[in-house]
Amino acid sequence: MMRCVLGILVLTGMSLLFGTTARADGEIVIAIRYLQAEGTSHSHLYLFRERGELLRQLTNDDSGQDSAPIFSPDGSIIVFTREKSNNTREFWSVDPLGKALKKLDAAPNWYASAKSSPYFTNVDSAEPPAPDPAASPEASPSPTPTPIPSYKSPDGSVELILHNDPTDEDDQGDGPGHGKHYLLRDVKTGSETEFGKLPGFYGVYGLLHDSQDKDQHFLFEGPLRLAFFDLHLNSTDGDTVFALDLNGSRLVRLSTNWAAPIPLPGDAAFLTFTENRYVPIPGSKKTANCSYIEHWDEKLNKIRYGREKSAALCYGASMYRPGNNPGVITVRRTAD
Repeated sequence: MMRCVLGILVLTGMSLLFGTTARADGEIVIAIRYLQAEGTSHSHLYLFRERGELLRQLTNDDSGQDSAPIFSPDGSIIVFTREKSNNTREFWSVDPLGKALKKLDAAPNWYASAKSSPYFTNVDSAEPPAPDPAASPEASPSPTPTPIPSYKSPDGSVELILHNDPTDEDDQGDGPGHGKHYLLRDVKTGSETEFGKLPGFYGVYGLLHDSQDKDQHFLFEGPLRLAFFDLHLNSTDGDTVFALDLNGSRLVRLSTNWAAPIPLPGDAAFLTFTENRYVPIPGSKKTANCSYIEHWDEKLNKIRYGREKSAALCYGASMYRPGNNPGVITVRRTAD
């Protein structure tokens, strides 16, 4: 089953430039729209430390929806878009201290030309080749058995063998229980473990791949050793994503619904653009389909950027990472 990553483009900024004000810790700015029971809610910019501490709210104007924040390459300013109710779009900048708020005549070149960075997806952007109309079915060769898909980790230590059992009803469709016969094989010893016996197994289906390199299926950064799988739940809950932790030989579900893993090159960590459906809106009986930015470390401990138990929508995010390459990683929310 093919499923596109909902509403996001992941963008990478340029590397750090000389003359940058030194900041030891990573910071992430997120456009968050906290949904409220009454009236119109608005998206504002909030700055967090990478490990989750809220530093400050950067904007509070309710004339529009603040979205798509991106740190400048040197981390000195944040440029963002303000969507107005009359379908106009303005570009603004603010510094990380919440000062020097300024409306811009146009978006800077680095903001407008930011390039997509990798995230893990199950979408195959390449269309299959069209059949040759001149080919005759009678002249076609006899079909050969489809080989069982297998994938070796970058360090060659393990192999994933995506074997399905034709006699197992769960393996006949994308849903809970599928993939229990997939194998995790230790290349050195040859020992094999069925996924169904791994802690955290609920079902897995497709192995996700890097959005820019369809042959890359693993996230290895320092001690972090992961692969990601999708699974269709049902028509109400949609799809979900599991991380296969090769260190602990376990499966960890990243969200009740979808979560797009976003690597942080050079860090043993990653972000997710996380979706949660039917979240209660505080002070009402209403629910909403929400989205958040979350941070996962090498032990798969999770931090959610935002208020506890909030119903919220993420309208984009950008992380400034001193000393890393790339120095800026940004998640831009596109129009639905």
